[in-house]
Amino acid sequence: MRIDVVTLFPEMFQSFLDGSLLGTAQKAGLLDIRLSNIRDFAVGTHRQVDDRPYGGGPGMLLMPGPVVECVESLLTKKDCSETAVPSTSIAMLTPSGQPLTQQILEEFATRRRIILLCGRYEGFDQRICDTLKPELISVGNYVLSGGEVAAMVIIDAVARLIPGVLGDSLSAVDDSFSGTDRLIEGPQYTRPREFRGLQVPEVLLSGDHQRIADWRKMQAVTATQKQTYYCQDN
Repeated sequence: MRIDVVTLFPEMFQSFLDGSLLGTAQKAGLLDIRLSNIRDFAVGTHRQVDDRPYGGGPGMLLMPGPVVECVESLLTKKDCSETAVPSTSIAMLTPSGQPLTQQILEEFATRRRIILLCGRYEGFDQRICDTLKPELISVGNYVLSGGEVAAMVIIDAVARLIPGVLGDSLSAVDDSFSGTDRLIEGPQYTRPREFRGLQVPEVLLSGDHQRIADWRKMQAVTATQKQTYYCQDN
């Protein structure tokens, strides 16, 4: 899979992309992650990429020209054809987008390519959306200084779903929000068997695989119900 990140601050990604699973996956050829600087497509002596909003208001908006031209430079004729649409996604990271879910990530993982647009300042000129027609994605009901951190969230979460990236192929299947039930994982335990008076549940030591599976399913249902109640209550 190829992931393109369109940003004003490509340097923010270097250590993130070089480390741990992502670095290994890129070296193995499972991921091809590339960074494109919006400012490279700005014109004028000062390479301006933002300006004040028409009608007044605080802050600055990203101008349409540099962003659109940056993305268009990444697109091939195949990407732009109707038959290629299902295999290429353009995602704009914005608080006004649809909430990011595991289902959306699973859909992204089936694509040949993802292009992530990272905003800054007060956001994007609307004509960027009108021209590129991206999917609008929000990583939560809060505001970040830019889309770079949100892009890292998507890259990390999608990478886990690419075959071969995780050491154990079942890890992603058993993750919270995965599978048909979309349950949260329940509590898990490792050595030692006792820590400051707290014991590992006896069922996990029983060796009875069916009992263990039933216990874990019950714990997952309980954890999911608690989170649902908390979200509704707040």
